[in-house]
Amino acid sequence: MESLEQIKARAEAAIPGAKIDIVPNLGPANQPSLLIDNEHAPAIAKFLRDDPTLRLDFCSNVTGVDWLDRVTKKTVKVKKVVEGEEKEVNEPIEERIPGYLEAVYHLFSMAHKHGPITIRMRTRDRGEGARLPSLTPVWRSAEFQEREIFDLYGIRFDGHPDLRRILMWDEFEDHPMRKDYVQPDDFEWEPTPHDDVLARAKQHYAPRPAEQELRPS
Repeated sequence: MESLEQIKARAEAAIPGAKIDIVPNLGPANQPSLLIDNEHAPAIAKFLRDDPTLRLDFCSNVTGVDWLDRVTKKTVKVKKVVEGEEKEVNEPIEERIPGYLEAVYHLFSMAHKHGPITIRMRTRDRGEGARLPSLTPVWRSAEFQEREIFDLYGIRFDGHPDLRRILMWDEFEDHPMRKDYVQPDDFEWEPTPHDDVLARAKQHYAPRPAEQELRPS
């Protein structure tokens, strides 16, 4: 299978204006992914599916990721006057990164028996800008999984054929998989009828021999 660099170059050449970045993975899996721009995402997805060399025709999994606002530290080179002489020195700076949400798709080729290739899209923010184009029209297997991400993370997938909650009830507020989600402290409590149902059910069955021996005469 082609490298991510080759896939990126061919996809950007085939789709004018498309922008794809390679996102490294520093974890044990060491599986980098392709960050595709939202405007051209459907066209890029179709290219990945239909290209004769790739034929990534099966989307096995779609998941959401929540990134809160964070501050990162990095070192940059700056010019400073040191002891009367201008020098280039390393200086630590802090960079504030606004929060956003991601949808991550794992793609395989059933035709060529290769994969996975991981692609991802990012929302503009975690509020009103939490929208992404749906890739369900390209991979139908993404339908329920995009609904789950909508339900639990709050990403609205434009163009999805049936975008509605799939786990939580319609009146439920908020999105339980977001990192800043706070559980309510006023859950309704109802006693379970399980014990009563079990006791009634036992009346319809003959006791087992061990139970007969334990019963008082």
